[in-house]
Amino acid sequence: MRKSEVLAAEAVSCLNRALAALRDIWEEIGIPEEQRLERTDVVKKHIKGLLDMMVAEEESLKERLLKSIALCRKELDALCRELRLDPFEAEEESTILQMEKDLRTRVQVMLKQKRDRQQELKALQEQDQDLCDILCVSPFGIDSNAVPSLEELDRYRRHLASLSAEKERRREQFVSIKRQVILCMEELDHTPDTSFEREVVCEDEEAFCLSTDNIAALQNLLQQLEARRSLNEAVCVELRSRITALWDRLQVPEEERESFAVHMTGSRAKTRKALQLEVDRLEELKLQNMKSVIQAIRVELAEYWDKCFYSQEQREGFSPYYDEDYTETLLQLHDAEVGRMKNYYETHKELFEAVQKWEENWKLFLELERKTTDPNRFANRGGSLLKEEKQRAKLQKMLSKLQEELESRVQAWEQEHEDAFLVKGQQFMEYVAEQWQLYRMEKEKEKQERHLKKSRQIEAEMMYGSTPRTPVKRRVLTPHTPGKVRKLNTTSISSATPNSTVRSAFGATLYHSPTSRLPPSGGKQFGQARTPSRVALKPPRPGHREQNKENVSQLNGTTLSARTFKGFQV
Repeated sequence: MRKSEVLAAEAVSCLNRALAALRDIWEEIGIPEEQRLERTDVVKKHIKGLLDMMVAEEESLKERLLKSIALCRKELDALCRELRLDPFEAEEESTILQMEKDLRTRVQVMLKQKRDRQQELKALQEQDQDLCDILCVSPFGIDSNAVPSLEELDRYRRHLASLSAEKERRREQFVSIKRQVILCMEELDHTPDTSFEREVVCEDEEAFCLSTDNIAALQNLLQQLEARRSLNEAVCVELRSRITALWDRLQVPEEERESFAVHMTGSRAKTRKALQLEVDRLEELKLQNMKSVIQAIRVELAEYWDKCFYSQEQREGFSPYYDEDYTETLLQLHDAEVGRMKNYYETHKELFEAVQKWEENWKLFLELERKTTDPNRFANRGGSLLKEEKQRAKLQKMLSKLQEELESRVQAWEQEHEDAFLVKGQQFMEYVAEQWQLYRMEKEKEKQERHLKKSRQIEAEMMYGSTPRTPVKRRVLTPHTPGKVRKLNTTSISSATPNSTVRSAFGATLYHSPTSRLPPSGGKQFGQARTPSRVALKPPRPGHREQNKENVSQLNGTTLSARTFKGFQV
C-alpha cells in the first residue's frame, strides 16, 4: 500500500475519532438530538468545504502545470527553429510535473545558448568592423537580427582569422616598404611633399589604412624613389668613371686622389654634387693640358686596338690619331673613338678573349718549336726534354680544339651580325691559315738552309779534305756531350751518310794529303760545321746509350710534320 493511501486511511480514522469525541461531548452536555444533527451537519459542511477547497487548489496546480507544459513546448519549438536544432521530444510516460520540469529546464538551456550565440556574434561583428576599417574591405555577410548557427559562427571565426593574418601581412609589408622609402628619401635628400608621403613617413603606423590601393600606392612610391636612386647611382658611377679616367690622363698625384676618396662611394645628392664639381674641375684642367691628355687617350686607344686585333690599315682609318694639332675638337674625336672601341670590345669581349687565348697558345707553340733547333736542349737534366715534348703535344691538342671552337663561334657571330669578323685585317680563318703557312715556310726555309750548309760542307771536304781529329778531342766530345749524340741519332744520321760516303771514296787521298790544308780561319769554320757528321758516324758508348734511352724514345718519330690540325697539314 502506498504511503498516500495509508495517510488517507489515517485521515478518515482521525475524522471518525473526532466525530465520536463530539458525540460523547454532546451526550455529556445533554444537547438534544436536533441540535446534535445541526452540529453534525455543520461539521460535515466544514469538512466538506475544506476538502473541496483543497481539491480545487490541486486542480488549479494541475491546470498551471499543463499550461506551463504547453508554453514550454511552444517556446522550445521556436528556439529550435532559431538555433537550427532538431525539435525536442519529451518522454510521454513521465508525469505532468516531471514533463513540465524537463521542458522548463530545456527552455532555459536553449535560451542560454541563444544569448551566448548572440553575444559571440556581436563580439565577432565588432572585431570584423575594426579589421574592415583597417583593411578597407566589406564586412562579413551575416544577419545581425537572427540567431547564428554554429556553422555560421565557425565560418565567421575563420573569416576573421584570415583577415587578421592579412592585416599582419600587410602591416609587415607596410613597415618594410616604409623603411625602404625612408632610406631612399634620405639618400636622395628628399622631403615628403605630398599628403600621402607625409602620411607614410610622419604619421603613426597604426593609423595607416592598409588597403590594397594604399599598399599599391606605397609600392609605386618606392619604385619611383628606387628608380631615382638607381639613376642617381648610375650617374655617380659614370662620374666616378670619368674622374678616374681624367685622373689617369692628367696624372693626378695619389695624395690628391686620396683626399677625394671620401666621395668615391655612395650616391647621395651631396656626393653626386661633389663628383660633378670634381668632373668640372678636371675637365677644365684637361683643356689646359690638351696635348698630354690626347697622348694619354691615344695610348688607351692603342690598347683597345690591340685587344680588338686591329690591323695597321684599320688603325690608319682613324686619321685624327696622327694629327699633331691638339685642339678640343681633336680631343672630342679621340674620346668618341675610345668610347666606340670600348663598347665594341665589351660587346664581343668573350670572342676577343678566345682569340687572344689562341694567339697566346700559338706563340707558346712557336717558342717550343724554336727550342727544337737548339742543340743545348739535349743536355737533358731532370727530364726537361720529356716535359717539353709533353707540353708540345698538349699545345697541339689545345690549338686544334680552340681552332674548332673559334671557327664555329666566328661563323655564328658573322651570321648574327651579317659582317666579317676580322683579326688584323683578315677573316679569322684566313688569319689562322696564314699563320700556319708562315710556319711551314719558316720550317722549309730552315730545311733548305741546312741542306745548303751541308752541301757547302761536302764541297769543302771534297776540295780541301777532312780535318783530322785527335783521339783526345774525341774523348772530350763523346763523354761530355751526350745530347749531341742523341740529336744526331735521330735527326742527322741521314745527312751524315752521304758525307761519310764521300769520305770513304776520297778519304785515302784527301785525308793524308799534306798539301790539302785550309787556312786557319776557313779550317775552323768548316771544321765546326763538320763536327756533328764525324761524331754521328761513331757509335755511342754503351753507358751513354743507357743514359739517353729516355730522350731517344721520345724523339724518335715525333717530328711535327706528322701531326695534322684541322684544315692544316704541318
